[in-house]
Amino acid sequence: MKHAAFALCLFLAALDVHARGVREDVDMVGEAARTSYAFGMTVGLDLRQAGMELDYAAFVEGLMAAMELDEGELLMDRHEAMALVEIAFERAMERRAMALQILEELFLAANAEVPGISVTESGLQFAVIERGDGPRPVAADTVLVHYEGTLVDGTIFDSSHIRGFPEPIPLGMVIPGWVEGIQLMNVGSVYRFYIPSGLAYGPLGVGQVIPPFATLVFTIELIEILDADAHDWQ
Repeated sequence: MKHAAFALCLFLAALDVHARGVREDVDMVGEAARTSYAFGMTVGLDLRQAGMELDYAAFVEGLMAAMELDEGELLMDRHEAMALVEIAFERAMERRAMALQILEELFLAANAEVPGISVTESGLQFAVIERGDGPRPVAADTVLVHYEGTLVDGTIFDSSHIRGFPEPIPLGMVIPGWVEGIQLMNVGSVYRFYIPSGLAYGPLGVGQVIPPFATLVFTIELIEILDADAHDWQ
């Protein structure tokens, strides 16, 4: 993250702290006050989600000093301050990642004990909802599927059902959990897969959609193998 972005985040977060302390003494109906509170609240929520731990009194003192004093009168220079900020963000991200990893491990351990759940050697978990009697695809195939993908809390992040039509999926272009899971299915089957982050998007996740260390839950109906003339029936 660039230094300017860090400075902006800290400045706006301070507005949130200040607003909580004075909101009874200001006209919150005024545009400037409401806008300032909105900026502070929004960035404050982001900082809380990031797991930042702040000493509010020292935080506001630093903000006021930076605005009112000459730079040479500050307790530390700009480069030292930004280095401390970056270290704090890195440590907060490490703590959050560790917590998410532990939560994933606990979920997978508990889910593996649920009746009807099978676990492969890789750690992929699945339940058979409906077993078909068609051929099984191989990793080089493109398959036609209906599917829904959610986080373990039920949040839907992708669904062919919502779009209203099945999707052709080249197995060479999807996450490892899909490649392994689809090959377990016969055409006509419906399976539910619990794909560990190690077989999905790992410690990084995908933007704001899929968090780090996220187990993905996919309910998949295998409709057809599109690019194979013949397969062994199993």
